[in-house]
Amino acid sequence: MVEFKNVTKRYGAVTAVNDVSFRIEPGTLATLLGPSGCGKTTTLRLIAGLEMATSGSIAIGGRDVTSAPASERDVSMVFQSYALFPHMNVLENVAYGPTVSGDRAAKDKAMEKLRMVGLETLASRMPSELSGGQQQRVAVARALVLEPQVLLFDEPLSNLDAKLRRRVREDIRELQQSLRLTVAYVTHDQQEALAVSDRIIVMSNARIAQVGAPRELYEAPRDRFVADFIGDANLVEAELGAHRGSRAPVRLGGVEIELEHRGAAPGAVRIAIRPESIILKRELNSGLRGVVRKAAYLGTHMEYTVEAPIGQLFVVDRDVARPIAAGTEVAIGFSDHGVALVPS
Repeated sequence: MVEFKNVTKRYGAVTAVNDVSFRIEPGTLATLLGPSGCGKTTTLRLIAGLEMATSGSIAIGGRDVTSAPASERDVSMVFQSYALFPHMNVLENVAYGPTVSGDRAAKDKAMEKLRMVGLETLASRMPSELSGGQQQRVAVARALVLEPQVLLFDEPLSNLDAKLRRRVREDIRELQQSLRLTVAYVTHDQQEALAVSDRIIVMSNARIAQVGAPRELYEAPRDRFVADFIGDANLVEAELGAHRGSRAPVRLGGVEIELEHRGAAPGAVRIAIRPESIILKRELNSGLRGVVRKAAYLGTHMEYTVEAPIGQLFVVDRDVARPIAAGTEVAIGFSDHGVALVPS
């Protein structure tokens, strides 16, 4: 387990991490997600021991490592740039750590890890002879060969193209699950975080905005920042009615739907509506009325901009066989999934 308790990191007058507390359970993958400058990479470096906390405590495996150097933390890090030694072949790169520690079985252990990542046949190649995805897997094998308690990833896919990114993230997730590794993973890519994580720690302005499972963060964001940062969201004003148990009626421009009220008092509220949760109908006998202002074909789906009484809505529709032309009047409905009240 990795545990932060009230950790703060300052650089002079600048606070990079501000009173952060969280836990990463053993054998799980937790992603630190947020925009540039939010403190996620500094948090990862605090776990690694590459930075020291100004205040608070950090524990790994139940041991306080707040003041321990990186060499005594039993963690390995996969860097954004891979950081492979260009003058060493693949096997030598992976075996480097145990070799300098005097392990006589270093090359056998390195070959075992190369087999894990599917690169045993490339052991004699130089890094310059590998693709970006292969270099990334070498970097993972080099981290694994040290058999760390915690494996750290710092933006590991940012140098790869979109298709390769998807394949390598699947490889990382499969490896993490099969070996039951404890992983802390930094990214600014929301889709990447949703795809690989057991838990996501969303950071904003050096603090934690929300912690939860991917589905929880997507479907029940705590505030406007999380709703807007985790995927796309239409944020609209609405009127919350009297509570009916855990649910309450919500009026959206004359249409009433029912949502979890999440403790909000009746009155003016804000609703987050996911683009795929909006249903556009050509029949104008129900729902809100709107006009399609823009329509774009993206292969797997259509994207629409719709002018409606509750504001301009961004809509994603999987029906590419029957596109709706710009200028068409439509009725607007909402699915039961992906519409949530945003408490703040």
